[in-house]
Amino acid sequence: MTPEPEFTIGIEEEYLLVDRETRDLAADPPPSMLSECEALLTGQVSPEFLRAQIEVETTVCATPAEARADLARLRRTVADVAARHGMALIAAATHPFASWKEQLHTDKDRYNLLANDMQAVARRLLICGQHVHVGIADEDLRIDLMNQVVYFLPHILALSTSSPFWRGDETGLMSYRMSVFDELPRTGIPDRFESWSEYQRLVGQMTGAGVIEDATKIWWDIRPSARFPTLEMRISDVCTQLDDAMTIAAMYLCLLRMLYRLRKNNQRWRIYPRTLVNENRWLAQRFGTTGNMVDFGRGTLVPYAELLEELLELVAEDAEAFGCVAEVAHAREIVARGTSAQRQIETFHRALDAGASEAEAHRAVVDMLIDETLAGIPAAAGA
Repeated sequence: MTPEPEFTIGIEEEYLLVDRETRDLAADPPPSMLSECEALLTGQVSPEFLRAQIEVETTVCATPAEARADLARLRRTVADVAARHGMALIAAATHPFASWKEQLHTDKDRYNLLANDMQAVARRLLICGQHVHVGIADEDLRIDLMNQVVYFLPHILALSTSSPFWRGDETGLMSYRMSVFDELPRTGIPDRFESWSEYQRLVGQMTGAGVIEDATKIWWDIRPSARFPTLEMRISDVCTQLDDAMTIAAMYLCLLRMLYRLRKNNQRWRIYPRTLVNENRWLAQRFGTTGNMVDFGRGTLVPYAELLEELLELVAEDAEAFGCVAEVAHAREIVARGTSAQRQIETFHRALDAGASEAEAHRAVVDMLIDETLAGIPAAAGA
């Protein structure tokens, strides 16, 4: 029997930097801003493809509670540094009105190569996600759990949605980020693999042919990390509120443990064709938690709120084991009061109804995002 994984957890988040006065993106932040962040958060903060973005990553954490504390510290520290430079931080997968055409990409070899290879597709990558790493040392187990947990990725995406606007347009989608990201190659739901060696053969074929340099250029919704012995979930939008971000991380962690428990009992989750999973992925992208998803066991559309209750029952034992019952249960609150995408849309229309212009309503959305990005995170000592 394969030893039980450590189920350590690490979280990466990408943020947007906005000018505090205009609420537009800070297309070219001063280098001193990043330098100050790096001095305070050694090894845990880095530039992203576009200069208006910044990424943080927690340490390897033993529990969701430990991950939450570290993520709160990272958000607060970067936000405080940004404020000292006349900027603010927003945790949203797209900006309500900024134009990708006005952005500058970071001058690093990796990003220069990406810009050259992908051209306009890369320049449009004005999007931010949340990635969750879970430690699974056994490589074949990592692949087996990846094959099975794919079924649940649309359910996770629905809870995370935070990108309803694009260049000032209300897109009608709760996660327009997915549409932008899907323009890249090697994205979406991964293939099914029988073993770690089969996955390695695929990577070897692609690197051998010269189409990618290494496995980091495979950008699936979930993938074996090329840097760590982890299974990296990448489908989710970055969540505006920290509480929501921790629900995403805790839910993913618990789903993996639930699937491992099934495996120990010689059971497994049924693996459905990618076409079917992609249909739920689209429904999550379009409607978030407000619509239906297909229950493939029943062969019918079911309200998301009903499916969520089934998910919570599936992982109840695992949430107890990890001490994250409250984080997982918070998913009900997300459904009840709306994801970030829903709240952005509501804020926009409330401002319009009060007589604001579209530009003023967009700025009101940015203000909401600024406030909610630090909601529940205490001010730094001495701040």
